[in-house]
Parts: sequence; structure tokens; C-alpha cells
Amino acid sequence: MRKVGMILGLFITVIAVFVFINKLYYPSLPIDDISAKEAIDKIKESDSKIAEIAVESDSIWYITSSENKGISIADENIKQMIGSDGWEIKEKDGTALFFEKDGKRLIANTQMWTKKYVIVKVQNKFNKL
Repeated sequence: MRKVGMILGLFITVIAVFVFINKLYYPSLPIDDISAKEAIDKIKESDSKIAEIAVESDSIWYITSSENKGISIADENIKQMIGSDGWEIKEKDGTALFFEKDGKRLIANTQMWTKKYVIVKVQNKFNKL
């Protein structure tokens, strides 16, 4: 009986380590091509406060840290990144930030993903890279 308890304990430990290493405890991302672990690794490896995590036909996805101070810090990171390419912030409506440049309009939608991270979907008109 004691062997069964030890084997069960070892099995539970292995499962817990696997879940922790692969960050399976994070909520799912709205993007199919990337895992939570890969997204977090990209922002941690990035020199800036925001990192590109996926490109789709009509949008680019970014991740930024909210630094435990809420979405306003993430908004500042987005404004700084998009503003550095000449886009000017015009308004904020809910979770969307509206920018303009040369008569064109760009929308960046934010989504609080976890307490520490915000996911940003920017129209493909913006191409930082």
C-alpha cells in the first residue's frame, strides 16, 4: 500500500512540474499559432516593453506587461510603440485605442490576458518591423 502511495505522489509531482514548466495554468490565447509559454518567453526576451507574438492577414498581435498596475501601463507601452512610427493617438474608447497618420486610421484593441500581461491586436496597417 505504501508503494502505491509513493508512485501516486511521484506521478502527481511529475504532472505538476509539467504544467508549471509549460505554463498550462495560464488562460488560452486568442491566437492559435502560439502557446502561453512561447508568448511569455517572447516578452521576457524582448528588449522593449512590448513584443510581437503573431501576424495574421489582417492584424498583428503583441503582448505587453501590465506591471501589476493595470491596463493603463499597457496603453502607454502601445502608445509609445505605435507613436514611434508617426501615428498620433486620437482617442481611447473602452479597450480600443485609435491612431491617425496621413489621413489613415489605425485601431489597437487591448485585452487583459492575465494580471501581469495584456494582449494587443493591431490592424495590419501598422508594420513596425
